[in-house]
Amino acid sequence: MTDAADRLFVNGEVHTLAAPDLTHEAVAVRDGEIARLGRSHEVRFLEGVDTEVIDLDGRVLLPGFIDAHTHLTTVGRYLVHADLSVADSPDEAIDLLAERAAEVEDRDSEAAEVENRDSEASDDESGDPATDWVLGYGYDESAWDEDRYLTRADLDRVSTERPVAAFREDMHVAAVNGVVLDRFADELASAPDETVPTHAAGEPTGVLLESAIDPVYEAVEPGAEATRSLVTAALDDCAAKGVTGFHDMVRGSHAPRVYRDLDAAGELTARVRINYWSDHLDALREVGLSTNAGSDAVETGAIKSYTDGSFGGRTARISEPYADAPDETGQWVVDPDELAATVADATAAGYQFTAHAIGDEAVDAVLDAYEEASEADPGEARHRIEHVELADEAAIERLAETGVVASVQPNFLKWAGDGGLYEARLGPERTAATNRYRDMLDAGVRLAFGSDGMPMDPLLGVHHAVNAPVEAQRLTVTEALRAYTRGAAYAGFDEDRLGTVEPGKRADFAVLDASPWEESAAIREIEVSMTVVDGDVVYDGR
Repeated sequence: MTDAADRLFVNGEVHTLAAPDLTHEAVAVRDGEIARLGRSHEVRFLEGVDTEVIDLDGRVLLPGFIDAHTHLTTVGRYLVHADLSVADSPDEAIDLLAERAAEVEDRDSEAAEVENRDSEASDDESGDPATDWVLGYGYDESAWDEDRYLTRADLDRVSTERPVAAFREDMHVAAVNGVVLDRFADELASAPDETVPTHAAGEPTGVLLESAIDPVYEAVEPGAEATRSLVTAALDDCAAKGVTGFHDMVRGSHAPRVYRDLDAAGELTARVRINYWSDHLDALREVGLSTNAGSDAVETGAIKSYTDGSFGGRTARISEPYADAPDETGQWVVDPDELAATVADATAAGYQFTAHAIGDEAVDAVLDAYEEASEADPGEARHRIEHVELADEAAIERLAETGVVASVQPNFLKWAGDGGLYEARLGPERTAATNRYRDMLDAGVRLAFGSDGMPMDPLLGVHHAVNAPVEAQRLTVTEALRAYTRGAAYAGFDEDRLGTVEPGKRADFAVLDASPWEESAAIREIEVSMTVVDGDVVYDGR
């Protein structure tokens, strides 16, 4: 006798996204696992006294989305601090920061009223050491008519008494006010000149690039309690977007502890794969946290490193000069020799490796490092390259031949339209050669989709991949969805339990209120109706 199911999802359009993509009406779940697929009346044979039956009412059920590259605490910061991604101009960004400054002032006024009671409080690991800061995240000057970075002059309008910082959405560029420049004068004086732009008179503009931002990041990194608040806010947002798993890029953060605490308490609503920065490698080895170690919900992933910067900051390393800066070809954040040594060290220790590489020179440098680390085949180790925004034919062929995963962000295609960021930085010819997903798939490259938290919205990414500005690089709806499900699962060694809707796999689903195949020109408008993790409904927006 077959045991009854815990939960049945019936009267829907269930896409397995396996090969081929079979379609069913219903799915049965038992013990967090997919037990049966079929027609609704067939699956209802598993209905028992305690079985919950959920009528999908024609909605589309897919495997849950897995974001292969995000920064969850940054996603949380958008929700908690000033969200500058909605600003349409520098003035609007300043207004949003001013609103946040008023909130900080009000909070501090309330705190002053209970000062005696809280006199023992301190900025230890349980709190937030950046309590006096006014922070904003996610501005994108390329979408403004006034295409320029925010500066000290802008942020001094917000406050000349509190430290104020505004981070560009790629997190490779920041703007700070005079308070911050004064506070970190010694650190900025020793930063590479190209990372601290100055006026003609030699005074810093307030724009910081790449490593010059590090002291600010360290100063505003929240403690454990504040990190938990950011994580839980972001997890709620994940659930509302159909995200059932994500690969988090972590450095010097309390997030791993928070994930494990939530997992132990049964409160984690998405699966987490933690890709640790390369400066954590020795510590991971010492405590025995190898790649794929962990629970069903929290795993150790790859060792992560940078190579170059970003196109937004003109710091991505490219072989030909920038169209709007003919003397510049970008920067090495980590030079190729140092990268190769770190890759060899991590690979020899059995770790998966992943490296940020945006420009064509950076992509080549990562592939060189992987091929030189002869202890393990790059494909066997499932080494990855994050972003791969500008890759030539030879690089695409090498990706396919080596089996290195291209972990890419289709939402970046918002910059590929006429007059967009790519065209400004690279010119029209190179713009057409960015984000070559069609060429990659046709060559046999393993493709995994993520968001980089800009924003963390899989349906937006799928929309851009299907409707890419360069028609020759467009993916089909099925291909794009697979990259955000089974492709991301493969990048995390999870293809045997996640990424498709098949018996024996974990019951992680995203339920949509419309079909992306039928609404392919407006996928970003489709709403997520329900999100299911391990068979449990973690979001219900019906």
